Amino acid sequence: MDLTKTLKALSHINRIRLLNLLDNQELCVCELENILGLNQSNVSRHLGKLKEADLIIGEKKAQWIYYRINEKLFNDHSFLKILIDEELDNHPKCKEDFDKLEKYLKSNLTCEDLTSNKTI
Repeated sequence: MDLTKTLKALSHINRIRLLNLLDNQELCVCELENILGLNQSNVSRHLGKLKEADLIIGEKKAQWIYYRINEKLFNDHSFLKILIDEELDNHPKCKEDFDKLEKYLKSNLTCEDLTSNKTI
């Protein structure tokens, strides 16, 4: 792990919000943009920085790429696990995002629905 690259990746609130969501659920870009209320290019740019720092992993499934946290990295570096598991639970924006994630998961919407301009 490149500590400088990791800390730089954690230096933006949207990347922290993304990690918070991906710690709970594997999600694709369209799901993340709807939950966070950000546009696709913004989400993709932040995901790229997290991926470059090896904090997340992407896996292509059909036409979508699903992202999740890199469990090995988080387990090998306890400060990352503590940040995600303990500190973000108290962050107001992360709490709001988590509430939206729960609402989305209960909605039965799919990526296809979200790309057809349906919203959470």
